[in-house]
Amino acid sequence: MDTRIKLTIVFLGLGLILAAIPEDTTLKYKLSPDEMLKEVNIMEMYYTTDEVANLLVQKDPSIQLIDLRTPDEYATFSLPNAINVPLSEILSDEYRDILDQDVYHNIFYSNGTVYALEAWMITRQIGWENNFVLQGGLNYWVETILNPNPPANTSPNEEIAKYSFRKGAQQALVGAETVSQEATTSAPAPKPPVKRRPKKKRAQGGC
Repeated sequence: MDTRIKLTIVFLGLGLILAAIPEDTTLKYKLSPDEMLKEVNIMEMYYTTDEVANLLVQKDPSIQLIDLRTPDEYATFSLPNAINVPLSEILSDEYRDILDQDVYHNIFYSNGTVYALEAWMITRQIGWENNFVLQGGLNYWVETILNPNPPANTSPNEEIAKYSFRKGAQQALVGAETVSQEATTSAPAPKPPVKRRPKKKRAQGGC
């Protein structure tokens, strides 16, 4: 599907969701369509599957994976230590301390990229930062990390090195994913401690 068509679908979905948000929630932070499109075009919201795999292997404490799928899908399969925040509940007070914080880099993911982009746009629109998107979602994660295709013997050294990294990451993470599934079937994932940002006071007067 053409990138412009995908963005159009995402923006339409975003508009419907934002229309349901109380006005006083969005008034202070709302970005113009041009500002939002500029951020989308910069592509700085994306983490690649290789970047996330490397951070997981290194046990980097700065990232927090946010699974946007349904609880049933999450219980069946999820990335190591991911927290389930269904997209339909993205604005629930229950998850505010997870999504509106400045401690971790939240990385949204679903099966593909569209839902994660919607979550990023919603949270960005209302001023919640430190939220990002797993590029390609779980489908691309399975393709590149869990089942990487071996390169041809004539492939450049970079491709061979990338394959070697992905196979190593696969071996390191498969056990962690199994442990993650066992944990999610016995108890909900704990919420990490977060530091709430002080709320800004709205300026008096003006337009």
